[in-house]
Amino acid sequence: MIDDLAQHRVDKSGYALGTTINLTTFGTIDDQGVNEAFKLIQSYEDSLTVNRSHSEVMAINHAAGVEAVQVSSATYDLVKTAIEYSRQNFGFNTTIGPLVKLWKIGFVGANIPSDDAIKERMKIISPDDVELSDNQMSVFLKKSGMELDLGGIAKGYIADRIRDLWRAMGIASGIIDLGGNILFVGQSPTHDDKHWIVGVQDPTSSRGETIGNVRIGECSAVTTGIYERYLEINGKKYHHVIDPRTGYPLDTDLAGVTVFVKNSIEGELEAKRLFFAGGPIPDWGVGNDDIYGAVLIYKDGSFTTIDVSII
Repeated sequence: MIDDLAQHRVDKSGYALGTTINLTTFGTIDDQGVNEAFKLIQSYEDSLTVNRSHSEVMAINHAAGVEAVQVSSATYDLVKTAIEYSRQNFGFNTTIGPLVKLWKIGFVGANIPSDDAIKERMKIISPDDVELSDNQMSVFLKKSGMELDLGGIAKGYIADRIRDLWRAMGIASGIIDLGGNILFVGQSPTHDDKHWIVGVQDPTSSRGETIGNVRIGECSAVTTGIYERYLEINGKKYHHVIDPRTGYPLDTDLAGVTVFVKNSIEGELEAKRLFFAGGPIPDWGVGNDDIYGAVLIYKDGSFTTIDVSII
């Protein structure tokens, strides 16, 4: 029997964070939950975006090589987390901004840069050249031209904060869809076993076509893939996932990775960890109760799973 919560469903869509946002709450009698969530998204986007000239992160970037910039505690904590993971050197690098803007894949002016231009940008994308002050909550990019790009990690952080907001409002169940990043809050009211059904995108087909579904409890499902944003020149595709270790789009047999985790911010990082590894990592997730599993899909259409089943 479908839960009574499902009878009281509110949906709202909008555009933010460079993608289409879809929010759903169950068991609510008005749209306050989704409206407050969109306000929260706007507030964080104003602080974290690098696609506008003004934000807290852009203030840090504009002061590169000149001075440290004091920011809000939320922005500082997120930047600090991004830098700590960047220093692990598994592929994620929040200082990759200059390379992203050089290639511009997915934006107007996308091009294939010269080798010399790439080498020059590679000199200023080191997370070791970022100075953090916990006392001042300030960030200093030591070299002129450096730029932070929080990218997906910001989206994951915002999804987690919406979940916190809804829980504080007493919303027991809902879906936060930030485009490639989905967070399921509480139990599903539409299935008898209270589990959610998550479709895993088939990267070789149009959007919405799946290779199958994963049945799972409350979680975040985060996808990293190369099949939606790319530049095609003379029959060759250059995807948008730039490898900070080479300066070029990542050379991989993978087309997409979807991870299932407790928190969206961790999902963004772990999806990239697997993606840059090019396949399963021995003992990935072992000992971490917040990591539930993953599906890795290859360019030839084959796939492999870690601790989840495709149905």
